[in-house]
Amino acid sequence: MKHAFDSLLRQRLATALLLVSSLSALGLVGLTLAPGSVTSVPSETARVPALLASDAMAARPVFATRTIETRRIAATTEAEAPVGLLKAWLDAADGSVRGQALMQMIADSAHTALYVDGANDEESRYPSANTCQTCHPDHYREWSVSSHAYAQLSPVFNAMHGTILKQTNGTNGDFCIRCHTPVGMNLNEPEFMSNMDRHPTSREGITCIVCHRVKNAYSKISGRFAIVEGDLLDPVFGSIGDVELDRVINDPAFNVNTERGRAGRSIHTDAIEFEQITESSFCGSCHDVNLVNGFRLEEAFSEYKATPAAKRGVSCQDCHMGSVPGEDKGYDEGPAAIVGGKATMNRRRTNHRFAGPDHTIIHPGLFPQNVRANEIATMREWLTFDVDAGWGTNEFEDSVPDGYLFPERWATADDRYDARELIDENLEALAEIDVERYAVLRAGYVLGDIAVDRAGPDGIKFHVEVKNGTDGHNVPTGFDAERLVFLQVTVTDADGKVVYVSGDRDPNGDVRDLHSIYVHNGELPLDEDLFSLQSKFLTRMIRGGEREQVIAVNYSPSPLPFLRPSTRSTVLLGRPVGARKHRATIAPGDIERPEYRVSRRELEGSRPPYSANVKLIAQMVPVNLIDEIQHVGFDYFMTPRQVADRVVEGALTLWDVDVALGDGVRVAATLPDDETASNEGGTR
Repeated sequence: MKHAFDSLLRQRLATALLLVSSLSALGLVGLTLAPGSVTSVPSETARVPALLASDAMAARPVFATRTIETRRIAATTEAEAPVGLLKAWLDAADGSVRGQALMQMIADSAHTALYVDGANDEESRYPSANTCQTCHPDHYREWSVSSHAYAQLSPVFNAMHGTILKQTNGTNGDFCIRCHTPVGMNLNEPEFMSNMDRHPTSREGITCIVCHRVKNAYSKISGRFAIVEGDLLDPVFGSIGDVELDRVINDPAFNVNTERGRAGRSIHTDAIEFEQITESSFCGSCHDVNLVNGFRLEEAFSEYKATPAAKRGVSCQDCHMGSVPGEDKGYDEGPAAIVGGKATMNRRRTNHRFAGPDHTIIHPGLFPQNVRANEIATMREWLTFDVDAGWGTNEFEDSVPDGYLFPERWATADDRYDARELIDENLEALAEIDVERYAVLRAGYVLGDIAVDRAGPDGIKFHVEVKNGTDGHNVPTGFDAERLVFLQVTVTDADGKVVYVSGDRDPNGDVRDLHSIYVHNGELPLDEDLFSLQSKFLTRMIRGGEREQVIAVNYSPSPLPFLRPSTRSTVLLGRPVGARKHRATIAPGDIERPEYRVSRRELEGSRPPYSANVKLIAQMVPVNLIDEIQHVGFDYFMTPRQVADRVVEGALTLWDVDVALGDGVRVAATLPDDETASNEGGTR
């Protein structure tokens, strides 16, 4: 993989030098290169893709190794943060700020010429969601904040995908990314690069055409399906045929255009009924992920097929695109399009938010997807807009001190006000998806009765019921090996003194399982009572046996750990040869009853009565994953500490119950329906 990355780096350097030379020859820039500035590549950057090299060049440890107080993911100050990607490769002769800014300008200009100016060429093949937004504004707004829209933008995914590519010497290929940006892979973009340099439609992840330009019925194909190429006028595929579309085309009140090259409000020329788009098997095209060596990464669709919901004919869409997130409660009614301000006929209206466990951790100027965001600034420019400082608010703008330095893009107050308006719009959309995310997770994870078996001076014993609230799949499902769902149990005495705790976090934000760095290094004890629904990856060792790993790629004595199809039947063996999952999920209708015991010794020095607080917490991914994938760098110049903190901040406390610990006590952990979503820091 190192050779592939070095090759990519050389290509990028050559492109940059050619561009600089051309501009110099034209007299557009006066620039000389410092001797030797590009003749060698720092060894640290040789290990990572060129486009992320700037974040890796700091070459400082991310996890300290001395004391429990100092071992944290390293923070990067604003002054230390890299200004731009080309700044990591080249340096102006005088090293001035002006020279560095010029280099960034060249990079941005090249990006614009390659992707923005060339975007219209690809629009005729893969139309952007921004194009669809013109007639489908409500659908677009829902999709814009969905996990589908975030699929490729996620810095966690991008770094994990890059890590797997590196560990498999590139042989993993597009296995992971082809589900996250089908358009990007169809455009033959590199498997690993910064999203800031991808084609705009590629950055949209699971965009409109990924579903509505599929004409063939697939099933479990791990995302490798064909997208029908065509511009806006070409047919689309959906659950209903062309009856309403024909009415709109033939009604002069809509005033639409179906001819290429003619001015007017363009519209699809046909809408073809595609039955599979309403069936669970359509979702199974991506949401059942199997590697060529037999490794089964995700099995959401396989789980569904054996459930009571499937037997009743309830589809994935019924629960995840209906009126109530996570429940089969029917659909809303509404128009499918608004053409020139005129609504089409009402029909079954599906929800395109697809709320789930994932949430954004990136700048709100980059996500949610927003048509106006690209018009206002580039992605790199958005990263320089300081949301937390209050830019664009009256409170800030009325008190800007003299000499306050702004990035050039945000030098005027009008531009900052425009940006703040968009940021507020995006934050409102994020608040809406937070509510739905909380609702769908609470529907899946249900805290049942808490029964006290024994409570006295000789010790305390109680158990907690955790139920699967759905009958359509396991919980967690999908990428269950990186879904952290756990109980946090705290027992206190009459004075509020903590006498027992399970499910607490180490200083990095991990629970105290075997993947906690503090537990691994013996600085904190293993939480032997931890109840966690996170499945674990197990890899085969060279001399037999298995070991838990955060990433399911075997350590190999060979310099070429290629992924290959299995040479032995995984069906007959009952497992893949290289790696597998140890599942810890709850099947539909099942209940887990973890037991908690507080010994007499732990009660010494305390006084009754005792009480327990029980929280059921769901987190997108564990922090130890951030540690494992940090070495290829995180997109948008994010530091590992920033990524980890935002992941932990997004954890939701789904249930929070207090129990008085007395003999024979049984508490039903049902909470009010109107309880709001909360994270571990309080109400959201």
